[in-house]
Amino acid sequence: MRERKKAFILLLIGLLWLHGCCSPSLNFEVMTDIQKESESDWNLSDFDIGEELVYERSIELQYAKNFKVDYYKGGYTLLTIAMDGTQFLIVPENGEVPQTLDKEIVVLKRPIKDIYLVASSAMDIFSELDGLDSISFSGQKEDGWFIEAAREAMHKGNILYAGKYSKPDYELLVSNHCALAIENMMISHSPEVVENLQNFDIPVMIDYSSYESHPLGRVEWVKFYGALLGKEAEAERIFTDQTAILERVSASERTDKTVAFFFITSNGLVQVRQSSDYVPKMIELAGGSYIFQNLGDPETKRSTMNMQVEEFYAGAKDADFLIYNSSIDGGVSSVEELLDRCELLADFKAVKNGNVWCTTNDMYQQSLSIGYFIEDIHMMIQGENDDMHYLYRLD
Repeated sequence: MRERKKAFILLLIGLLWLHGCCSPSLNFEVMTDIQKESESDWNLSDFDIGEELVYERSIELQYAKNFKVDYYKGGYTLLTIAMDGTQFLIVPENGEVPQTLDKEIVVLKRPIKDIYLVASSAMDIFSELDGLDSISFSGQKEDGWFIEAAREAMHKGNILYAGKYSKPDYELLVSNHCALAIENMMISHSPEVVENLQNFDIPVMIDYSSYESHPLGRVEWVKFYGALLGKEAEAERIFTDQTAILERVSASERTDKTVAFFFITSNGLVQVRQSSDYVPKMIELAGGSYIFQNLGDPETKRSTMNMQVEEFYAGAKDADFLIYNSSIDGGVSSVEELLDRCELLADFKAVKNGNVWCTTNDMYQQSLSIGYFIEDIHMMIQGENDDMHYLYRLD
């Protein structure tokens, strides 16, 4: 049964590579089928990965669904990514690689070094875990990082730019002994890159944190990287701090205040979040309601969708609060600047009442900011405007 399951997973992954030009929604639907099988089929045989390894325990997860961490006697750690079925065995520094290990499991030996980090959401986690010394290569240039520690490391030459996800500098990676590439799901558009990296004996690990349904599921990936680096205690502390924020905010009564979260595209359309996305979920956790309650198709798992300005006006003109998403264009500094992009916003209730806000530029690289962002939204809704982390009011 175990071998048939693995063969099925590998077949679907192969189909994804053959159809690399497919839409992200199609790729996700296939991945979701794999995930459902993975989540519902865990059993004792899944812990049997070789005659020489004896299972001890697993990390208990509160929100995350897309990974597992299992521990074996002798300091061995098995990381499993539910979305694609890949597994990585972390071997202790002085440990031997098991001879009877399942051949499909990728072996990484401690200390984990010379990582090519393309999944930008993971940089904040590595920084907070004091694990930047494990990263030698970046998929972002120095000026592309809002994480100060990453910028400084690249400025000093401790982390080298090795090309974006679709065009890595293979010569640089190979000559400097890259040991692991950590990608996000954008790599599904360039499956040949995965094949090339693996042909150069560089294992590829894909970060699926963005597919977690609960906002704190994304944060809980700190436990995955904590296990990768052997920094489980630090990871647990970081996660506990974020859950404490949610517990504090959730203790307050819910309100009937509505929030629209949006962005004006260069061609004059309005980009909004689908109702199933994690941002509407954060608004709900903060005590408010996302203005678009049934927007989009949750089966596609797409985060955003575009609509005409008139459609946005019809759905969001009576929202109590507007939040402008700065992640793409760097944001706006005033309501006047926002109205220059879309004059129709002048008739919105939130504009008339002075309840227009903007996210800071760095929020989306701060993957461990979710608890703070929920708290910011909560403070905005409650009229408490001091000491926010990732929101500011537009005058």
